[in-house]
Amino acid sequence: MTSSSYCIALHSLQVVCADELDSAQLLPSFAPFVCSEADSPLLTMEVSAGTPADFSSWNEIGQFDCGGANHGVYLNADGHHGFEISLPGTEHRLACSMIADSDFSHCRATLAEGTLRQQQFGLNNALMMAYAFAAATMDTLLIHASVIRKDGYGYLFTAPSGTGKSTHTHLWYKNIPGCDLMNDDNPVIRIVDGQARIYGSPWSGKTPCYRNIWAPIGAITRLEQRPANEIRQMSALEAFTTLLPAVSSMKWDRRVYMGICQTISRMIKSTPVYWLGCLPDAEAALLSYQTISVK
Repeated sequence: MTSSSYCIALHSLQVVCADELDSAQLLPSFAPFVCSEADSPLLTMEVSAGTPADFSSWNEIGQFDCGGANHGVYLNADGHHGFEISLPGTEHRLACSMIADSDFSHCRATLAEGTLRQQQFGLNNALMMAYAFAAATMDTLLIHASVIRKDGYGYLFTAPSGTGKSTHTHLWYKNIPGCDLMNDDNPVIRIVDGQARIYGSPWSGKTPCYRNIWAPIGAITRLEQRPANEIRQMSALEAFTTLLPAVSSMKWDRRVYMGICQTISRMIKSTPVYWLGCLPDAEAALLSYQTISVK
């Protein structure tokens, strides 16, 4: 067994691989997050290859579409969670199974036979879910958003996949000098010493933007395609109901769900949240920048 440690948004993870597996090959996007071994990691993931776990005797929570890939979720009488992670675009062909303790502090992933890329997909998704759910009670949110940084602040843009988050942050980068992309799909929000911060992560969708950086959050904006550009600040209630679906969660698990709700509630007290109806043009980027940027 070989052990590797990673630090993501100040949380450490330990990945312990069977001898025939190479964590550096399996997790290339984690390279910027390598760190020294921590005494008390957020979670430990044991990784092996072979026949995925059989959950036929477990209680099925549901089957969920995660970016074109099906994830089956199960629960047993001891409170352990089971996950089947399927490859995208297939008829539920498994890439990986995972069994996690009730608090996700200890997880076991089994990679199915397949190509290296398929095993990377399975383990990457297993770690992303385990991280999100293990950290849910620690003022930490894994959010579906694209993040641009300007003048030391991070600006998050959320929307359903395919709505134009990446297009909008690219328009900031192209038209507003001094911007850089922090993450393009799944950054991490943490509240540290009362400050809401955004952190880069190993999970960035189709854009290879894996940066071990952070910034205080300037604002969060919900995008919606519209025939004209318009923007307004949301009320606290609107902000909460907008952000909750954008955060990785498990509504059926009270510990995870309540932790996420409490963190969102704390965050929106000091973080402005906007709604932006827009076209995919430079004017939309300039409008949002002029409205939401920290003065």
